[in-house]
Amino acid sequence: MSLATTVTLAEGTVRGTALSIHGVEVRRFLGIPDAGSSAGERRFLPPVPVPAWAGVLDCTAPGPAAPQNPETPAPPGRTARTWSESDCLNLNVWAPSAGGRQLPVMVWIHGGAYLYGSGSDGMYDGANLAGATGTVVVTINYRLGALGLLHLVELLGPEYADSSNLALLDQLEALRWVRKNVAAFGGDPGNVTIFGESAGAAAVGTLLGMPASPGLFRRAIMQSGTAERYRSAGESSRISLQFLELCGLDPAGAGELLTLPVERLLEAQEKLDQRAGAETFAVSLPFKPTVGTPSLPVPPLEAIRNGLNADVDLLIGTNLNEGSFAVEMRPKNPTEPSYEGRAASLLAEAGAPGREAEYGQALASALKGEPSGKQLLEAAISDVVYRQPSNRLFDARHGSEGKTFSYLFTWRSPAMGGKLGACHALDVPFVFRQLGSPEAEFLTRGRAPESLGDMMSTAWALFASAGQPAAPGLPDWPECGPSRRTMILDELPRLEEDPRRDLRQFWAGV
Repeated sequence: MSLATTVTLAEGTVRGTALSIHGVEVRRFLGIPDAGSSAGERRFLPPVPVPAWAGVLDCTAPGPAAPQNPETPAPPGRTARTWSESDCLNLNVWAPSAGGRQLPVMVWIHGGAYLYGSGSDGMYDGANLAGATGTVVVTINYRLGALGLLHLVELLGPEYADSSNLALLDQLEALRWVRKNVAAFGGDPGNVTIFGESAGAAAVGTLLGMPASPGLFRRAIMQSGTAERYRSAGESSRISLQFLELCGLDPAGAGELLTLPVERLLEAQEKLDQRAGAETFAVSLPFKPTVGTPSLPVPPLEAIRNGLNADVDLLIGTNLNEGSFAVEMRPKNPTEPSYEGRAASLLAEAGAPGREAEYGQALASALKGEPSGKQLLEAAISDVVYRQPSNRLFDARHGSEGKTFSYLFTWRSPAMGGKLGACHALDVPFVFRQLGSPEAEFLTRGRAPESLGDMMSTAWALFASAGQPAAPGLPDWPECGPSRRTMILDELPRLEEDPRRDLRQFWAGV
């Protein structure tokens, strides 16, 4: 049974519910607006603060997601998302009822390739995490796809100079809302940690390099992310012209983008995504933030290397088999090259043409045996898209005042006969203590060790609280340092120096 509860914010009063989570009362507020409407005349423009409201706003049910196409195939256990262009900028809060004030705050940025997702997805339910660890958990929405990342300044004028970074500007607006309002839920506005996975972690890495971000968060956690997911203005302009064509428009008619039904935009977005998927053997990423814009003047990694957010503590890691979904779930196509051929193509695109034999030797060292073609491709995807960008971020933060910690998640999913291994996104239900959720069931099959979830969620929360990941059952977790000390997260965690060293050294020479 849940009981009603109210909290008064800067903009007005919200009504939520109080839940009992393993004997701990947690207050839950869903769908709180954190910015004004992003539709109508605000389409493709930066977010504006949410206006005040009169009376009590009912926040007992999730708000709509950002406009998006259905995922195909939809992940097992995923319920269909309701979306709205005008009301998608909302967030959810879970806060322990007891424990006084000044609790650490954890703000989650969801993944989904900047195309899909919602802060209300079942695996991101923050009740268990908040109740077990005494943190205030916030999950946010932000604009996706064309509405959040389409570069339009050349087509529509200087007012749209940041249209290709709206997803990130929405996140910054949400963080300003947290700074203004989280104390009403018992949270400490001076102790905010942003965390995210996949595109959400790439957003975290990008926020670290944005001039407007200092002071909005004290710590950051990146799960399978990168500070290198961006395009130049020229590249983004080329994508925008393709998108325009898919909408049936030419540059002279670009102004019609402002009034086209959102469904038309989504149709063009789906075609662009399919085209991008056919052009890569890795992960389709048709939309990325744009560098050389007012909000993102230089590449994030360069800004970080130059000291931006150097005082922010960072916890960053990847899953061992990040590329397995892209290998196992790709539709069969007899006209495509072999696994070895695809790996060679990917290596060439990443700057290592003709070096597949050398890469295979480095992988054999990591596997302690000769890799199959499938293993070669999976490892190449993992390295190019996720793991080596993480290593370069470690290097960019050398000498930073903030501490840096590293992990590698290696627990293997039993799904598909074990073919997926420690796959992309498998870590998320461990962090949120949602191992039994319908969305996690496909990957965990009811066999996930709860002890590992307890350790990870506790470590994440203690890092958010005091900048040091720790938990009962975990070995002491030192900073990464020059020796690249890394916590191996598995049923029996252990500390290891520079895991998969030969692969890192291969890429260091590229």
